[in-house]
Order: sequence, then C-alpha cells, then structure tokens
Amino acid sequence: MAILMPVTVGRVTRTDRYVADCYVRAATDLLAHTWDPVVLAALHQGPRRRSVLRAEIGGISDKVLTEALTRLRAAHLVERDDRAYGLTELGRSLVEGPLRELGRWAREHGDELLDGVSGGSQVG
Repeated sequence: MAILMPVTVGRVTRTDRYVADCYVRAATDLLAHTWDPVVLAALHQGPRRRSVLRAEIGGISDKVLTEALTRLRAAHLVERDDRAYGLTELGRSLVEGPLRELGRWAREHGDELLDGVSGGSQVG
C-alpha cells in the first residue's frame, strides 16, 4: 500500500509525489509541534481541566499549552466543555492508532535514536 496517495483538489487529481495537500502531510503536520502529541496522550486518560493537564504534563508553559490546545481544537482532535478538555472521537482514534504505534516503535528503537542525536550524526 502506498503511503503517499493522490489527492483530489476541486476537480483536479494531483499525483505529484509530495503535494502540499497530501493526506500524509496533513497527518504528520499534527506531530510537527513538540507538545501536541504529549497533550493528546495526557487527554487519553480522560477529560482534564487545564490546570490539571498542565500539572500532569510538567515542563510546559501556560502559553505553549494554550497554543497546543488551540491547534488541537482547530484540528477537531480536542473539545472543550464548561469544565475540561477532552479528546474527540477523531483525537481518540489518533492516540489509539498511529500515536500508540509510534510510541511502540520509539520504545523499540529509542536507544538508536538517542545515539544518533547525542552523537551528532547528520543525514544528508
């Protein structure tokens, strides 16, 4: 199965290999901000008030948490009621699918990744 898929924009189907509006690119953009996956993972435990969420995550500033929650709400991954933030069905499917698999992969290959980062190796 191809990872990058043709995308139809209006009535034109684009088959460029890396089109700007490719579904994979849209999905990986969700991980482009360091704290967004962390916030999603924290909310997987259930709805949280903002102050509780910030305390549980640790190390995240109020400004950065606000920005993350704003992005995640705009992407329809997080919703907010009067008291708390929680995952939408879409957000839950992301956490329980790709993020869980990414976490499994990271645990399996974490030492290799950290060796590359700390060793200063560069690609390209």
